[in-house]
Amino acid sequence: MLSDIEIAQKAKMKPIGEIAARLGIPEHAIEPFGRTKAKISLDYIETLRKKPDGKLILVTAISPTPAGEGKTTTTVGLGDALNHIGKKAVICLREPSLGPVFGMKGGAAGGGYAQVVPMEDINLHFTGDFNAIALANNLLAAMIDNHINHGNELGFDVRRIAWKRVMDMNDRALRQITVALGGPANGFPREDGFDIVVASEVMAIFCLATSVKDLKERLGNIVCGYTKDQKPILARDLKCHGAMTALLKDALAPNLVQTLEHSPAFIHGGPFANIAHGCNSVLATQTALKLGDYVVTEAGFGADLGAEKFIDIKCRKAGLRPSAVVLVATIRALKYHGGIDVKELSKPNLAALEKGITNIERHVNNIRNNYGLPCVVSINHRTEDTDEEVKLLMDKLAHHGAKVVLARHWADGGKGAADVAREVVKMCEQPNDFKFVYEEQVPLWDKMKAIATRIYGASDITADSKVRGQIKKLQESGYGHYPVCVAKTQYSFSTDPQLRGAPSGHVVNVREVRLAAGAEFIVMICGDIMTMPGLPKVPSACAIDVNDDGKIVGLF
Repeated sequence: MLSDIEIAQKAKMKPIGEIAARLGIPEHAIEPFGRTKAKISLDYIETLRKKPDGKLILVTAISPTPAGEGKTTTTVGLGDALNHIGKKAVICLREPSLGPVFGMKGGAAGGGYAQVVPMEDINLHFTGDFNAIALANNLLAAMIDNHINHGNELGFDVRRIAWKRVMDMNDRALRQITVALGGPANGFPREDGFDIVVASEVMAIFCLATSVKDLKERLGNIVCGYTKDQKPILARDLKCHGAMTALLKDALAPNLVQTLEHSPAFIHGGPFANIAHGCNSVLATQTALKLGDYVVTEAGFGADLGAEKFIDIKCRKAGLRPSAVVLVATIRALKYHGGIDVKELSKPNLAALEKGITNIERHVNNIRNNYGLPCVVSINHRTEDTDEEVKLLMDKLAHHGAKVVLARHWADGGKGAADVAREVVKMCEQPNDFKFVYEEQVPLWDKMKAIATRIYGASDITADSKVRGQIKKLQESGYGHYPVCVAKTQYSFSTDPQLRGAPSGHVVNVREVRLAAGAEFIVMICGDIMTMPGLPKVPSACAIDVNDDGKIVGLF
């Protein structure tokens, strides 16, 4: 059996100009990066504003497990399948972070015969967007310390610097550090730290911005520190936002690539969904909606994290309205949620499956009743799945009004997901009751409580007096209309990653709150979640290499 990278390296890719032409994009509007990838001109995108939108389809999943679900693979496979049945479909994905690529999660280009290519480029440096985001972020960090060193006219309280440096790699040693050691020439020593690029506010801003003007405005609104009187100091006060915009201007143009079956795919931006909002850029999604009749996009992790933020943050901010949702699962993963060890998942086990189905039932309920959207469940079929297991799942979910469809796109490409595509087309033609989990005017504390109780199945939320005081101050300072971005484990509806299935009645503790004024949301950090991950004992980097012919090997 060929590995993902071996399949991708055997692909016969078309020139990116041909892929663009299929969408009606003229040659002058593309900026090629080699032969098989390109950026689309922002000036050209502006000319599309008055065109009608296609149908937006969200791909999400059950709570992720070590058994794997295949959400990105399904997103790619569904896009190919829609084109296979004669529709005009475009795919929108996030760019992979090098942290997971060299760590343990792997890449984000799909798998098997449902991949976007060139896979190595996409999973590594791609078009340099992440490097631009890191540089813009770190320019602001350098400007802060430089300003303090040269007299601190704005009055930064060095104990209340609210801006960290970033890098796109897992490095636990940089979570908490001391900077400016070595004497007066090196500035004023203070505690600092690094976040991973995909957890940064600049990344979130980059993915929510709708134009260069909007990007610059948002960057200027970043609160990077406070005075001793606790008055906020903005990036605009440092006169830094213009230079940050200059670094990001070219990166803001969406990236166009293709699938193995030559379906067009925009891959742009990459915020984490267990920390940030977990969606590709608004610009890429809006552009795709103008160019295709159907746009397939994904939101990170499960329907409780990525999908909730997709709806309450991205759709709310950008005025997007999805038409249908595809919920991805595997029989293996559901048995894992039923309490079975990973080593035993290939064995038939109806009892474990029935127990684990509670996880997908809650996700379906959230999609249909809390988000008001129609839902089809796409099962990534494996040869070990028994007819009895599939029937049990279909019978259980029929009571929730969600059809279960088996998909074989990993092995068969677009034609393997044709049944899912036909079901999606049917759902897109039906009216829906799309809604947010909470309204904009609801207080921040109540927004967090709504997410916890309605989406996570919690009984309540808690926070210590310090955190509650911070939330109250944010509310009183004019940020109460912002949406809430919850940072918590992706592995459970609770804040305990070991609680599988669908735990209920738990209490969600908010241990930290952060203002993201440029991104225009409030981050509520719950449980033990890191904004700078660490590498595992045996990182994926140990298997990645370049052979004597200059070909990359071991990349999944």
